[in-house]
Amino acid sequence: TKTLPPLRVTPALRRDAEAVLAEGETLSAFVLESVARNIEARRAQQAFIERGLASAARARRTGRYVSAEAVLRKLSRRLQSARSARTARSRASG
Repeated sequence: TKTLPPLRVTPALRRDAEAVLAEGETLSAFVLESVARNIEARRAQQAFIERGLASAARARRTGRYVSAEAVLRKLSRRLQSARSARTARSRASG
């Protein structure tokens, strides 16, 4: 295995990090998990940007665009569906 570079932080940042540790969790484990989550978030962000750029290029190439209104309608339906599913799960477990 390899190590990450040592970090110099302010005493306040270290206190804040230590204050949110779960029971039995070490500061090293917290930092490792934070780095792993940040990597995953950045990969997701990069993939999102790549999909958006590819979509824009495809729209320019084909001349086929989707209106903002159509996108918002579809997103609204998906949000409503997700909310309904969450409500149904809450009722089933409660």
